[in-house]
Amino acid sequence: MSARFVPYAATPGRAVVQVLADLSVVLWAVAWYYVGKAVHTAISAIADVGADVESGANGISSNLSGAGKSAGDIPLAGDALAKPLNAAAGAAGDIASAGHGLDEKATFLAILLALAVAIPPVLAIVVPWILLRLRFARRAGATAELARTDGGADLLALRALANRPMPKLLKIADDPLEGWRTGDPEVVARLAQLELRSAGLK
Repeated sequence: MSARFVPYAATPGRAVVQVLADLSVVLWAVAWYYVGKAVHTAISAIADVGADVESGANGISSNLSGAGKSAGDIPLAGDALAKPLNAAAGAAGDIASAGHGLDEKATFLAILLALAVAIPPVLAIVVPWILLRLRFARRAGATAELARTDGGADLLALRALANRPMPKLLKIADDPLEGWRTGDPEVVARLAQLELRSAGLK
């Protein structure tokens, strides 16, 4: 555990809460990943239809083109027979192009909608969670570092007097400020402990 970066509280109750919060955030992100994946799969089905249309239409176009070429070799009536076959082959080619366009657009839309559905709720929770966890880790690390310095207990006691609620201060002494001013070791130690506990340290 780094003195400058303390990821989890040393007090069991607070540490358990932090671990549960971390797991909840991870589960939240995983759940929305699967929601996004489901959206992607649903839209991708349209892309699959487009790919199937393209493949089928290309096959028909190829067959009609071959038939038109063969019909063109028939004496006298070859051109008359080949013309509608070639026209049908061209129409099938147009359908294949439309299928290809549907495939590309649906694939892009599947990715876009999946990201649009999954990312906002994930960021809405993950970003504040990361900021809060970093804030705790830095504060706990700085407090632990301060506790190791000469006079650290006095500084922690002063911080407790400035930051902790009055009811908690009065549980330490009837006049905790006077106890700190006079250097009462018991009052100073208990005030320092109060500040350490507020930072998640023992």
